Amino acid sequence: MNQYPLWKYLLILAALLTGLIYTLPNFFGESPAVQVSPLRTSLKADTALLGRVESVLKAASLAPEVISLDGNSVKARFADTDSQLKAKDILAGTLGEDYVVALNLLPRSPQWLTRLNALPMYLGLDLRGGVHFLLQVDMKAAINKALEAATGDIRSALREQNIAYGGVSRDGNMCW
Repeated sequence: MNQYPLWKYLLILAALLTGLIYTLPNFFGESPAVQVSPLRTSLKADTALLGRVESVLKAASLAPEVISLDGNSVKARFADTDSQLKAKDILAGTLGEDYVVALNLLPRSPQWLTRLNALPMYLGLDLRGGVHFLLQVDMKAAINKALEAATGDIRSALREQNIAYGGVSRDGNMCW
């Protein structure tokens, strides 16, 4: 009763397995990390910087899960965000202004998935829960604009009713 050739079923199975393997990194999640990058191009992220970061964290009694040299930065992965924040503050104070210490999230994917280039799908801020904006209103400018509008409305109303007037002016926050 099989209507299709075997190769078509095998092709569908291979596509499903490939899709499953490349979606696996999304299930492992992310871990909090600190990224240390040189601020100037004359400085390099090398094993000396890696050792310096390790010694600073060890002196502060912070035990990262993994410290690695990744391109032109050193990344230290932590178990929780409290350790991450403490490490950022300590590293920023110790390393000085020559290095940028940033908070980061690193994927927890196993190495075998990373070697296959199976990376997690990174969500934008809108899909992670949004962005919080703080809006500040210049109250003085808003009041001035509202009073200017009220002054124009008073003039228009007086003209429509054919009421003679000498002028409409503002005195502070009042219209006359």
